[in-house]
Amino acid sequence: MERDDRPWGYFEVVADLPDCKVKRIVVHPGGRLSLQRHRRRDEHWFVVCGSAVARVGERDIALGKGGSLDIPRTSLHRVENTGGEDFVFVEVQIGDYFGEDDIERVADDYGRA
Repeated sequence: MERDDRPWGYFEVVADLPDCKVKRIVVHPGGRLSLQRHRRRDEHWFVVCGSAVARVGERDIALGKGGSLDIPRTSLHRVENTGGEDFVFVEVQIGDYFGEDDIERVADDYGRA
């Protein structure tokens, strides 16, 4: 499985197919992904363990084990691990392109925006 380390944790690509991409994403305690959007894909998140707060548009949504969330394309979103253990979720992407260069970062704690 392909693993990509990031300042907030890491992700592993579980499946990369023409019609979808599946990632297992691990966010360490206190870690936060960039505020971002995608032009060419929608995402569905399913929480495996841990707790976090996701922002989608103007809404903050508490997430915990077994929870899920849909993120429509072009929606600004991010997730922050608010718990004391790793926050792990599975992300399913659908659309016509799944490359990392479809990430438009609007704000980032790690200087990548």
